[in-house]
Amino acid sequence: MTVPERVGVYGGGRMGAGIAHAFALAGADVSVIEGSEETAGAARERIAASLAKAAEKGVEARGRAAVGVDARALADCTLVVEAVPELPDLKREVLERIAVAAPEAAIGSNTSSLSIDGLAGALDDPSRLIGLHFFNPVPVSDLVEIVVGARTADELVGRARGWVEGLGKTAITVRDSPGFASSRLGVALALEAMRMLDEGVASAEDIDTAMTLGYRHPAGPLRTTDIVGLDVRLAIAEHLEQELGPRFAPPRVLRDKVAAGQLGRKTGQGFYAW
Repeated sequence: MTVPERVGVYGGGRMGAGIAHAFALAGADVSVIEGSEETAGAARERIAASLAKAAEKGVEARGRAAVGVDARALADCTLVVEAVPELPDLKREVLERIAVAAPEAAIGSNTSSLSIDGLAGALDDPSRLIGLHFFNPVPVSDLVEIVVGARTADELVGRARGWVEGLGKTAITVRDSPGFASSRLGVALALEAMRMLDEGVASAEDIDTAMTLGYRHPAGPLRTTDIVGLDVRLAIAEHLEQELGPRFAPPRVLRDKVAAGQLGRKTGQGFYAW
């Protein structure tokens, strides 16, 4: 399968830049939209550095990625993926902009936990929306979680699986539900690891080693939380607590670290020093 010739990405942060990178490598011409010239410049540098790193390893992009602030650049895209922070109101606002700028495009949401059906209310045609949950770091991650809303068009699910295959990644398909499959399981494990750390059961290093050596996880739950971002994990946990109950209540250590600005790898300190 192949990816669309023209793909849009709304949001050029770490996730959006990674999604743009993946589609450009696979041969798509990608338009990345940012909210200001300043953030567009940062996104441009982020994507260029990522593609240059791939080229050093002998992997050349077959497409290209351009960054701008005018959403009209999305007009002829077959697919537009929103990749803005996990804030429901912001995502709905961006989805409305995408629907206007790219009236014929399929729309993917890179949400890791928010309801696709809830976000679809921002669109006149909710059949256009599908969850495309990429994983960080996108260029080397093998998985994309396809989330199917109640009103997502059946044919779009098949097309989405083809696009993921065209990226050289594996798709899993899940019904729209709180936390989907990946975030729900990943957060449950991470929260229990944090409770164990709080209770003095073991150090962060030993808790993680239990999972990497004992269960063959590529990274332990606390190190993974640092990579994902403690603020991101906190927002997901709060959402899941609201939807599924107190078993997803964020531990105090997570709230304290986020309040202190210790967000993981992106700030240099989380459960580990980076």
